[in-house]
Amino acid sequence: MNDFQILAKGIALAGCGIGAGLALIAGIGPGIGEGNAVAKALEAIGRQPECKGDVTSTMILGVALAETTGIYGFVTGLLLIFVAPGMFMNYLA
Repeated sequence: MNDFQILAKGIALAGCGIGAGLALIAGIGPGIGEGNAVAKALEAIGRQPECKGDVTSTMILGVALAETTGIYGFVTGLLLIFVAPGMFMNYLA
């Protein structure tokens, strides 16, 4: 194994690590969005208690849709941590 191969493997592993870290940052956005959605739903229920069922069901649907982006980021991060390095090492070998 020459120096170029060692350097290429190091760069590939560093790229996977940096990419995984950036992908896992995607969990921050859904948390903030879901918190805002719940706050606004509680505000709406406080102003008009008779619309509790409609507001709650719509809020739960919106929170579920917002959570998918966090899950996509988490899955991408896991793939970059556990799957991609092996694929890169096989390609560079």
